[in-house]
Amino acid sequence: MLKNSSILITGGTGSFGRSFVPLTLKKYNPKRLIIFSRDEMKQWEMEKQFKDDNRVRFFIGDVRDKSRLHRALNGVEYVVHAAATKIVSTAEYNPFECVKTNINGAMNLIDVCIDQGVKRVVALSTDKASSPINLYGASKLASDKLFIASNSSYAAGHRTSFAVVRYGNVMGSRGSVIPFFLSIKDKNELPITDERMTRFMISLQSGVELVWHTFDDMKGGEIYVKKIPSIKVTDIASAIAPKAKYRIVGIRPGEKLHEQMISVEDADYTYEYPGYYKILPQINNWSKDTKRIKNGIKVSSNFVYSSNNNSEWMTKEDLKKWINSNMSLSKKI
Repeated sequence: MLKNSSILITGGTGSFGRSFVPLTLKKYNPKRLIIFSRDEMKQWEMEKQFKDDNRVRFFIGDVRDKSRLHRALNGVEYVVHAAATKIVSTAEYNPFECVKTNINGAMNLIDVCIDQGVKRVVALSTDKASSPINLYGASKLASDKLFIASNSSYAAGHRTSFAVVRYGNVMGSRGSVIPFFLSIKDKNELPITDERMTRFMISLQSGVELVWHTFDDMKGGEIYVKKIPSIKVTDIASAIAPKAKYRIVGIRPGEKLHEQMISVEDADYTYEYPGYYKILPQINNWSKDTKRIKNGIKVSSNFVYSSNNNSEWMTKEDLKKWINSNMSLSKKI
């Protein structure tokens, strides 16, 4: 589907975009791949990596700016929406800015994609959008609802399909716990929010592959949830700095003890597949649509997919192997 196509990724200079772009160029050979983001320095750094590849284009812009999106999306067939205000504490202390990007930006993108005749849009979501307790999660839940409803809501007859991909912590991404612990591992003391805390873990490659699958599988309105392992935060600390002491610092504002990607309220609309789950929309009886269900098996009515009740766990040895294979030489353990 993506072969010889025109693709745009918002927030394309972030951790996800920096993996999505080279992997997609190699696998699908699109005729044009546009990186749309507002940080000129990150674009300048990324542009050096692709300076000899005329398939890659860079477009300075902000999802808050509808007219700029309209220009950037001219002739685009497929969109990955990765732009967001993502840091929980930043959103808590800058709520207006979070809403402008995560909600207003989503509305702008939806409008322009429909107006420009984009074929399919995959929006990246987060575990924090399931039963949210912080503004980041609440804003992404609102964004998810906007993308789902826009498959039919107000522009009858439009050809754009929208779906959502939801996953947990991306291993090694900027601001995540692994590079943070690696940066201070020689201090012999690591800050731990709570010894009970667990987290989902996904590699960037797995996140990219789920987006590819979503483009191929989606009808519109689905939320795709990758099956991924969990790990205890104390095991992350122990794997990186086994001799370090822990300093309990407490849970930060808006932070959860365990992550959740599918709530019990979503269970009645959730189907299981090899490697992932799919939450179907409650509106328009789409949760009963056989074209969306396909070969899925309905989960039990009390099903919850959270990092503490997961059947798959990452061991400390697994984490060490991943770090030594994927992190820079200076950060190997």
